[in-house]
Amino acid sequence: MFQIIGIIVLFGMVFGGYIISGGNMAVVLEALPHEMMTIGGAGIASFLISNNLDTIKASGAALGKVFAGAKWKTADYRDLLALLFVLAKTMKTRGVVALESHIENPESSTVFNQYPKIVKDHMAVDFICDTLRMMTMNLEDPHQVEDAMEKQLEKHHHEAMGPAHAYQALADALPALGIVAAVLGVIKTMGSITEPPAVLGAMIGGALVGTFLGVFLAYGLVGPIGARLKGIVEDDAAFYRIIQAVLVAHLHGNPAQISVEIGRGNVPSSAQPSFLELETALTALPSAI
Repeated sequence: MFQIIGIIVLFGMVFGGYIISGGNMAVVLEALPHEMMTIGGAGIASFLISNNLDTIKASGAALGKVFAGAKWKTADYRDLLALLFVLAKTMKTRGVVALESHIENPESSTVFNQYPKIVKDHMAVDFICDTLRMMTMNLEDPHQVEDAMEKQLEKHHHEAMGPAHAYQALADALPALGIVAAVLGVIKTMGSITEPPAVLGAMIGGALVGTFLGVFLAYGLVGPIGARLKGIVEDDAAFYRIIQAVLVAHLHGNPAQISVEIGRGNVPSSAQPSFLELETALTALPSAI
């Protein structure tokens, strides 16, 4: 919602201020198609050249996140902590072997299927299951497990940041591409140097529209999109950090209740369930898997 409002304010204030100050929109509108073709086409070309296919696909899908915001909400963090509580408690009371059927096939697990949104996130499920598999292989040194989890998180974070970096690189290029369009306009104007001043003035004005568009698109639209995506990736990454915090706390020998409370303390403040909310959710859980 705020992103839509921001776009409306952006166009309203920029072009509204131009019109109120006596600017002639006819000059801008006349030059807009050609300048936009030059700048937009060059921008798309540079985007395709500088990114691989996976990043290009992810960048298109990521545009929806700009308006939807972070994926994980308070209820999702509460569900994650409840899921990890069940897993940690089962490991504590029955051993890791009791979880083998659940971590080998989480899609059909009665435990994981209590939380359908988490099950649909392959990173979250794989992260949990891969860590529990390490424990079944007697890798129970908390520091080794934490180091392995950290590397997995870094890899995922780097890949998830691809679209944000791609949009930021495009934003950095657009002002220069605007100058390219403006220079071409000046070259065109110089080729018509014998025309009357009124004609030359309109041609120079049209050329300057290219510089305006490059800067406007870079700092008004594409740059903010990249910044927004970066913030969303950072917010969503906190979800996986909670998994790491809880499972590492469990390996340090803490009871399941303490482990999930440590995890709750790491949840971002805007999405953090209260102690009472989590306690209520844990009390409502079935007594066994």
